[in-house]
Amino acid sequence: MLEGCALAFDFGERRIGVAVGDAMLGIPHPLATIDTAITDERFAAIAKLIAEWQPKQLVVGLPMHPDGEEHELSALSRRFANRLKGRFGLPVWLVDERYTSVIAEQLLEEAGVKKGRKQKPALDQVAAQAILAGWFEQPGTAV
Repeated sequence: MLEGCALAFDFGERRIGVAVGDAMLGIPHPLATIDTAITDERFAAIAKLIAEWQPKQLVVGLPMHPDGEEHELSALSRRFANRLKGRFGLPVWLVDERYTSVIAEQLLEEAGVKKGRKQKPALDQVAAQAILAGWFEQPGTAV
């Protein structure tokens, strides 16, 4: 059974979108964008979020092609998920993130957020929100 707070990550080589939600309520919210490619800085930012939110589970989006085949970034997302598990000792779940960026773009457009470079951090957070919403509906695979 899914319980407690969960943090979800939309992993990217440059940025990581983060969302938070309570599994019991099943309502995710955009939280933060970690905007650095430096591994130590990324994990320091994640450690702060974990200390603040005290999640019981972590969720990582797994990039997939529309046909269900893994994307070129899937291996990096799996590695990131394994590092989260190793560093923080929390259960980590992988969730198919197909179409989450499309969903995020639509939600931001509906909210009146204009496309462009300034939209990117919000896009990453809302994509993480869509990943977490998907996990609430169908938990995915444990790492």
